[in-house]
Amino acid sequence: MRGPLGAVIGRYPSSDGSTQVGGIIRHNRKCRDVAFLVIFIAFWVAMIVNSSFGFNKGNPLRLTYGLDYKGNVCGDRHAHPGLRELELTYWLNPNQVYLSGLKNSQFKLANARSICLLDCPIPSEDALNWVCDYPEGEIRLSVDDWIDRNYDYFEFLTPEMRNTSLQLQGPCYPVIFPSVNVYWRCQYVARASNVSMRHWQQMGGVNINEDIIIDKSIHRSINARSSVLKRYVADIEKSWPVLIVCGGLLPLFVSVIWLLLIRHFVAAMPWITVALFNILIIAVTMFYYLKAGWIGNDAISPIIGAHDPYYHVFGRELNHLRAAAVLMTFIMVVSILTSIAIVHRILMATSVLKVAAKVIGEVQALIIFPVMPYAILGIFYMFWFAAAFYLFSSGQIVQNNCNSNCCAYDLVSKRVNCDRCCGYSIHYTPHISIAIFFHLFGCYWATQFFIACSSTVIAGSVASYYWARGETSPEIPFLPVFSSMKQLIRYSLGSVALGSLVLSFVESVRFILESIRRKLKVANTTPESCMGRTAYHTSRFCFQCIEWIIRSVNRNAYIMIAITGKSFCRASAIATELIISNILRIGRVNVIGDVILYLGKLCVSLSSALFAFLMLDTHKYRSAHNKISSPLLPVLVCWALGYVVATLFFAVVEMSIDAIILSFCQDSEEHQGTAQYAPPLLMETLGDQNEMQRLTQ
Repeated sequence: MRGPLGAVIGRYPSSDGSTQVGGIIRHNRKCRDVAFLVIFIAFWVAMIVNSSFGFNKGNPLRLTYGLDYKGNVCGDRHAHPGLRELELTYWLNPNQVYLSGLKNSQFKLANARSICLLDCPIPSEDALNWVCDYPEGEIRLSVDDWIDRNYDYFEFLTPEMRNTSLQLQGPCYPVIFPSVNVYWRCQYVARASNVSMRHWQQMGGVNINEDIIIDKSIHRSINARSSVLKRYVADIEKSWPVLIVCGGLLPLFVSVIWLLLIRHFVAAMPWITVALFNILIIAVTMFYYLKAGWIGNDAISPIIGAHDPYYHVFGRELNHLRAAAVLMTFIMVVSILTSIAIVHRILMATSVLKVAAKVIGEVQALIIFPVMPYAILGIFYMFWFAAAFYLFSSGQIVQNNCNSNCCAYDLVSKRVNCDRCCGYSIHYTPHISIAIFFHLFGCYWATQFFIACSSTVIAGSVASYYWARGETSPEIPFLPVFSSMKQLIRYSLGSVALGSLVLSFVESVRFILESIRRKLKVANTTPESCMGRTAYHTSRFCFQCIEWIIRSVNRNAYIMIAITGKSFCRASAIATELIISNILRIGRVNVIGDVILYLGKLCVSLSSALFAFLMLDTHKYRSAHNKISSPLLPVLVCWALGYVVATLFFAVVEMSIDAIILSFCQDSEEHQGTAQYAPPLLMETLGDQNEMQRLTQ
């Protein structure tokens, strides 16, 4: 049987039975769940080691730029020769590109000879242009002079070199096909220049294949899933100013404004929140339609820089944006209908928010306290993202094994070299995938841990306010927030680590099962029988219910940890028993209050997404070096960061309501249905019998 908590969290009696004036939430505590705190610290050490591996082996340039035939990353200033401004990959031999596009060919595009250039070559209108290999050996040109000459030193070649060039073995290669910059790869346009082709044939050059395959070969490589994933990660790296402004500063400002409005205009805030949510979700959905090309002419394009307006290149990113637009349309319709359905419940939410507003007004440090976990999380995210970019690019560059004819003239050895002429690729070992998953799990666990710490501190502060009979009691600590923080650090960090680990583990298992489900769906191995499909979808629904229950239990467990100082499991049991015994009293109040707060969090995160769209639509992110392939992932990251920031600040209201209600229920249970510790400011809201009956029925 669970005993009364008054001796732990309120005034505790002396030996003569009189009430002893003294500490609030200080009595009879000790360290709890220490083993899980040790596990959490060990996990952080492992995170640091894992990140150091990424910093040592990775190179974020690999996420954006391709490789040349020497294995250098284009744009790498440390390569030989220096490629600081040479960021575009260009395939020199058009016949090799054509061969790689044939259906049954063993030749791969990765083995075609490629170099890094400043811009994509185009054929001449009255002559034959050449693109020559990097100047070395007998070619006495600097890289800068080579660039100034448009990569052409054909006139300096010996007769032997000219002959091998006419055999498409280098060191110079003809520019027969125009090319455009598609994600820093020069993609051939399958329209050969008649003038250049005529000059090539007059010089006695070998036959060059003209077919649309030469266009599709490079295009298929650019649209490979691995290439698209790298570009998405690179988009986040390029848009880091957007993440700071729209994922960090903007939600901080909006969340603080929302808390201040709750404090002073509590009656109007539920209506404002619902209306603002509907406006924002419509605006964000319209931006998806704009970028998907369904409204206006502002669809994303994979082509970088000036190009023929009649030439279009298709990219996977556009399909992903269109899928996101359809999904957002469905979410928008459901959300608007739901918000309309709860309009008649808003008065109840207003009564609930009054409780939190009164607490915030008395314990004013609660408004600024979330800035502390916000700053800690901000520093953590900066290091986490930096390590993530290096981990995603930490594969090893190795030379391919090929049996194809890739002979080319070597300027250093002064002969045609057919040995080890295969291209290079980035090889990813299985342990890199494990390291990335470990890094992602660490981010989620750390985020949940800091949110749990913040919630526990807020719950302890609010409980101090309640069990000390409000602001009139001398028992409230001078600074309840800092007192609650001290209790957390001294006794309960292990319990918070355990609670956040349980939630992170369940979420990770759900993510893995969802990934397996998608693969089974792609492979058409989903259950076909009616019973099989029923069990399949029921299991998904049950797992989502389990996740929701754990989130709810965790939140109430943190409140009881702050109040009682018990371990996580014991606090969860107390909170669950208290909720079940008072489910009719607090159920509807909590649900309606949580819905309004959830809509408020979505308002903050949607505003982050909307401003991210606006910033990414500027010239800086639509051209040149900072061009992003799609606004999809940066916007989603800004939405997620905005939601995390909103969760930190909205926890002030959320935990205030939950802590007050749980304390009120416990107070009533200990004193035969009459709450004795409820402060006057709380009783002004809950003391009216008619309102109390309406809230608790």
